Amino acid sequence: MRHTLRQIPEVERAFTLTQRFFSLVRQRQSALLQPWIDDCRTSELPELTRFADGLQREFPIIYAAVELPYSNGVTEGHVNRLKFLKRQMYGRANFDLLRRRVLAA
Repeated sequence: MRHTLRQIPEVERAFTLTQRFFSLVRQRQSALLQPWIDDCRTSELPELTRFADGLQREFPIIYAAVELPYSNGVTEGHVNRLKFLKRQMYGRANFDLLRRRVLAA
């Protein structure tokens, strides 16, 4: 894999930046977020530049997400389950049946 990365500098740069991002998120290193965004903006990789611009626009929110241990994963799981049930029943029944299925699940 390293041989492939060395042959195409853009791929190596993208790989390095994404690995740094994964590392700073997993290890909750919020102090490294702004330098990472700056590096992406100067990387000349359009996809990473757009991603970094989006992160910069929402910087306080992203910083808090990296810094704080809280997660809304459970809530998102429930929302996903409700949407799935609703899609399953689309056009087949009224709200009362949907309500019963949600409460029974």
